[in-house]
Amino acid sequence: MAKERNDLEAQVMEQLSTVIEPELHRDLVTLNMIRDLKIDGDDVSFTIMLTTPACPLKDVMETQSREAVLRVEGINSATINFDADVPANSRIMGQLNLSLKSMVAVSSGKGGVGKSTVAVNVAVALAQSGASVGLLDADILGPNIPMMMGVDRIPPPVNQRLVPASAHGVKLMSMGFLVEADQPLVWRGPMLHSAIRQFFTDVDWGPLDYMVVDLPPGTGDAQLSLAQSVPLTGAVIVTQPQEVALGDALRGLAMFEQLQVPIVGVVENMSGELFGQGGGEKLAGQRGVPFLGSVPMETEVRTSGDGGTPIVVSHPDSAAATALTAIAQEVAARLSVITIEQDQNIIPLTTID
Repeated sequence: MAKERNDLEAQVMEQLSTVIEPELHRDLVTLNMIRDLKIDGDDVSFTIMLTTPACPLKDVMETQSREAVLRVEGINSATINFDADVPANSRIMGQLNLSLKSMVAVSSGKGGVGKSTVAVNVAVALAQSGASVGLLDADILGPNIPMMMGVDRIPPPVNQRLVPASAHGVKLMSMGFLVEADQPLVWRGPMLHSAIRQFFTDVDWGPLDYMVVDLPPGTGDAQLSLAQSVPLTGAVIVTQPQEVALGDALRGLAMFEQLQVPIVGVVENMSGELFGQGGGEKLAGQRGVPFLGSVPMETEVRTSGDGGTPIVVSHPDSAAATALTAIAQEVAARLSVITIEQDQNIIPLTTID
């Protein structure tokens, strides 16, 4: 009887080895994604261990896995569960001494394209999927993440370390918590570098799957400080569809490529009649990087941000929220691919001009 069960398990695993993970392009068995396989009579149960709880193609894997195991003679039903283990970027764990698996910068070549809106909603959407998420406002000179997340203070320090605020399931830190709202910061490069570094070393973030870093617009000291002082997993470029915005976004994208930071992809924000559409996808195609999606221009995006409740929370069924949630899923999937490919030295992820 035990031998028959072992033979059946082997056949089930053989069939599951024909199911290809859509992002990593390798089979579930080789990737060690099949866990807790059990056979009870004619029913098989197992868990698929995803590389992110925000996996955008989970349903595809479930359907294909079910079809595969039902091809085994003697198996008539399948119970498929899901769990997730985000792959860890070993450079982050080593260089920063943080329990942080993946760090993504959200950047734009110019201001006014909704970069912070994208960063906030991506972070909250990742948290809604079940991931542990931190959000760092690295716009030292113009912090606005506290307002967009509806928080105006952080908890008291513990053991001489700052404790991040928490809102909508996300931990967040910003210079906006540490200075008065009307206090200007006129800082040069070394001071910006030190402040950004201290947001990692002097804040008790705790274990995180993802850190989303909202950068100031442009290609100045803050971007260079972050890319050179912390090991980014990748960068997301936010643009509007207009040609003037695309030119600035291209310069921001090229900067990260030159710094050898992988490009996670391009997001087109405020898409629609006013600013047009399709420019972000065109830019991504020209540079050979993923297009993560477009976010339609809706009044609720602005009012939700101004009111401290991101649109993926306040209007989750709106077109903009749906688009931002899908973008967050694509970002998470791409970060997993980048981390695994880097760790296994598979292929270069970007082309440095």
